[in-house]
Amino acid sequence: MENYTQLEDSQLARLAREDHAAFDVLYRRYVTPVYRYCYARTDNVADAEDLTAQTFLAMLESINRYRDQSNFPAWLFGIARHKCADHYRRAYAARHESIVDTEPVDPEPENVEERLILDSILECVERLLTHLSPDRLEALHLRYWGGLSMREAAKVMQRSEAAIKMLVSRAISDLRERCVTQ
Repeated sequence: MENYTQLEDSQLARLAREDHAAFDVLYRRYVTPVYRYCYARTDNVADAEDLTAQTFLAMLESINRYRDQSNFPAWLFGIARHKCADHYRRAYAARHESIVDTEPVDPEPENVEERLILDSILECVERLLTHLSPDRLEALHLRYWGGLSMREAAKVMQRSEAAIKMLVSRAISDLRERCVTQ
């Protein structure tokens, strides 16, 4: 039996049509980035877990339609993006958790003053994320919470790579200007 972990995504996708071991390798490779992306979109652990499961179920159901010339992460995150959009269309529930509470920052500053400053910055970023344009926010979600490259995010959003770079750059500049240089 071939070691599937050494295979590229497109090879695994072809094999996953018939072999659950290949699907398992793809799942393990992408479950964390897909979960992070879904969590960033919903800000809710239970919803993110549910959307992650829905994404991989949809992937399994549609693996026969995956074209080898496609970029697999972009294809997978396209599914995740649609699942998140469907979630919002079904009356998205109020946000429950804070980025500050769920994502500890490493390393943890030992200095209380540093910690307070860092918490203040994170709270500012969390507050301002909702004020970014939907495209800038989506580009940030795909790039940083989903872990996609600029090229992969561009495929998911059906934009040029340059457009995604600009969206991410402007979003970071907006957040930095409002939260770091106060």
